[in-house]
Amino acid sequence: LVVPGQLSCSSANNVCTTSDCVTAAARLLQNMDKSINPCDNFYQYACGGWLERHVIPETSSRHSVFDILRDKLEIVLKGVLETAREQDRDAIKKAKVLYGSCINESEVREAYLQFMVSIAKITREDRNLTQDDDKVWEEMMQVLELETDIANVSRSHNRKTMQNYLTWQLIIDRVNSLSRRFKDARARYRKALYGTTVEDAWWRDCVRYVQSSMENAVGALYVSETFAGESKRMVSDLIGKIQKAFVETLEELSWMDASSKEKAREKAMAIKEHIGYPAYILEEKNPKLDQEYANLNFSEENYFENILENLMSEAHKSLKKLREPSLLVPFLLNLVLTTSFFPPVFPAGILQPPFFSKHQQQALNFGGIGMVIGHEITHGFDDNGRNFDKDGNMLNWWSNYSAEHFKEQSQCMVQQYGDFVWKLAGGQNVSGISTLGENIADNGGVRQAYKAYLQWVDMEGEELQLPGLDMDHKQLFFLNFAQVWCGAYRPEYASQSIKTDSHSPLEYRVLGSLQNFEAFSEAFQCPKGSLMNPEQKCRVW
Repeated sequence: LVVPGQLSCSSANNVCTTSDCVTAAARLLQNMDKSINPCDNFYQYACGGWLERHVIPETSSRHSVFDILRDKLEIVLKGVLETAREQDRDAIKKAKVLYGSCINESEVREAYLQFMVSIAKITREDRNLTQDDDKVWEEMMQVLELETDIANVSRSHNRKTMQNYLTWQLIIDRVNSLSRRFKDARARYRKALYGTTVEDAWWRDCVRYVQSSMENAVGALYVSETFAGESKRMVSDLIGKIQKAFVETLEELSWMDASSKEKAREKAMAIKEHIGYPAYILEEKNPKLDQEYANLNFSEENYFENILENLMSEAHKSLKKLREPSLLVPFLLNLVLTTSFFPPVFPAGILQPPFFSKHQQQALNFGGIGMVIGHEITHGFDDNGRNFDKDGNMLNWWSNYSAEHFKEQSQCMVQQYGDFVWKLAGGQNVSGISTLGENIADNGGVRQAYKAYLQWVDMEGEELQLPGLDMDHKQLFFLNFAQVWCGAYRPEYASQSIKTDSHSPLEYRVLGSLQNFEAFSEAFQCPKGSLMNPEQKCRVW
């Protein structure tokens, strides 16, 4: 008898046979392309099956594991936002009212007409003046010229062009809140820029708007629906282990002197984690959540007034911060990694397979969410984060020796990633400079997570093998690390993102990190000089 979630094994081959292990093994196997030699291209080896099975939706410019998790999250949020309950607290009720005002597309269309009348009055437009397409095109070309030269405000532009520019910016910024007619008008622009041919479902835009506007209120709904407290405890334990691993890796760095290492150690240990959600959002008797949205008064009949309420509220919060003491700016880690300064926040939406499950093997957890934790910790020490001290103040805590050698170590990565040529983007090279911070974080994250996992194995013993996979626990760690980055891009998006994205393309995030990691080459016995085990390796942290 096998109890779900508990490990069992066959005495003959020491293989885990629980339903959870079988499910994890099936996922890993489906995503792989075992015809590829892992030392030739580990990304294709790990993700070839995933790439073969997944088609980019017409609504999307890219499709990845992160995007799939986001889509699942939005379906859950749609359900809870559409469910009215008498016992909902004020913050939750307001989130549901905001969603309700957005989801009624016909009312939004009517509201938009009223909205444009108001805008016309504000900008003193002569609404009696008819304009043909050529005239509109000419004026928009002037707006484009203004956008190009906007940094040089001393240049002369007539008032009409300025008005058109401001109106255009307002509309393009709020187009997701407008009716389908306006989204359809944007379709050709998005097709050229991103390769998408269909707009997202209306309800998805509404979910995203409410989620971004009332993050903690929506978070309370999601957590109540899906997130178990035991998972939060386990991830908290993971963070502690990876913090410890980061501090221990400092001793391995010959390029950093003792005084700078001590400052780095203090900063790393000062990180306070916010896992999944802040506790107060689930405390019914704690008024903090309701107070957070106390100045918002929404109506289901007045969607655009609701938008303006939100904009004014956000502006008020921003201005209020100017008079408050400097605080650590938290990480925002949602379904797509974004980076700022510490402490890291790990919302519940990402704490699910393949990143994490309390029922899957620890090799997979450390390779998944463990690497993400290490990535976010390392951002406090990348080319930008290193400029801040343990209290979040911009302060140079580096010795001249360590600062100079940090730049030398970083330059190695700039060169390495800058040599990657992305065929999908028309053969353009990755920018090693603009992606440096993320590359440093990727490399540091996988090292710390792996070190922490080996320490866990030393304490708890080696894990059982997964069925159908002739791989040890070290190889499984690297396999799951690679598979959380499986994804595909449209060529149009690739050509744009390689110029603007601070992250390397998904494939090169995997290849670059593992090429630099000796432990990977040892785990897969990659010969020296192979693609995955180059002679020269780069390391910062």
